[in-house]
Amino acid sequence: MPGSRPSSRRLTELDALRGLGALCVLVFHYSTRFHELFPQAAHVPFSFLGGNYRVLLFFAISGFAIFFTLDRIRTVADFLINRFARLYPAYLVAMLLTLGIEYLARASQLLIGPGAILANFTMLQGFAFLPEVDGAYWTLTVEIAFYFCMMSIWKWTGLRRLEPVLAAWLALRWLYALWPGMPERVVMLLVLRYVPFFIIGILSYRIWSGQRRWRDQAPYAALALLSIATIDSWDIALAGFVLLVVFGALVAGKLRFLRLRPLVWMGGISYSFYLIHQHVGFVVMLKMAEAGYNPWAGFATAFAVALALGTIINRAVERPAGEAILSWWRRRRERAVLTEVASGRV
Repeated sequence: MPGSRPSSRRLTELDALRGLGALCVLVFHYSTRFHELFPQAAHVPFSFLGGNYRVLLFFAISGFAIFFTLDRIRTVADFLINRFARLYPAYLVAMLLTLGIEYLARASQLLIGPGAILANFTMLQGFAFLPEVDGAYWTLTVEIAFYFCMMSIWKWTGLRRLEPVLAAWLALRWLYALWPGMPERVVMLLVLRYVPFFIIGILSYRIWSGQRRWRDQAPYAALALLSIATIDSWDIALAGFVLLVVFGALVAGKLRFLRLRPLVWMGGISYSFYLIHQHVGFVVMLKMAEAGYNPWAGFATAFAVALALGTIINRAVERPAGEAILSWWRRRRERAVLTEVASGRV
């Protein structure tokens, strides 16, 4: 079997891809989505349609990066605490800040009802078919479902023979295509709309980590592309092919040119930035348009505000809160082991 590469190794190019994806998200939302929601407001004179595909990049990155957690955990509780520490603190602060800015600005078109707001505190609002505080949060529902699936695979089948499980997962996607009446929550929970893109990341990680070779993964990569080509539109199929090429280049070490400090830095704050950029940016652009400023000034100011708030949330909340939660969990686990040793159960 191929030799393993330590999963703790930092892959700088992956951060750069996150940064690039975050910038594409912002440009798409501020150029295209803003004009769709507020056609009466002055807006920049272009539409970045490529932003439609930016989430597919994030899903492939998640498929790759999930193993940085799975390769280190010992229990399901370890996984749940790790994901909670990674996602929730920044999410909670960004959500409250977004709500506060929307209410202060009286941006009624962006506001949701109190019941939906309460549901958003759980991060599970998507599974209840309730609206998000910020429309960008819909991808978190997909990510959480993916975590559930990967945790289940890790727990019940293990990762040693992961690829046949991935093939079965794709088979379920074809079943979904043939059965339009499949319950929506089942579709959501099994990530059937987006699973091929996660699989592209998973297969790439297995090669990068030394657990598999290219020839081992080629049949499963072909199945993922075939799933996209037979179910989705041609442009999504093209995006899937491009993603496979990009991740192939990543694994082969051909993306070192992306190791630009601004991109890598952007990748480091990308989660907090993603959480805060959309509705807050819309409010900034709306208010500047009402004040008579040029749309480009509104675009630039919204970008600067999102960048500043994303950086603050990352530095003041996401990193320290996440580290504090993980440190607490490690201490708790160590105390539990010591108690078991003292009682003679180990």
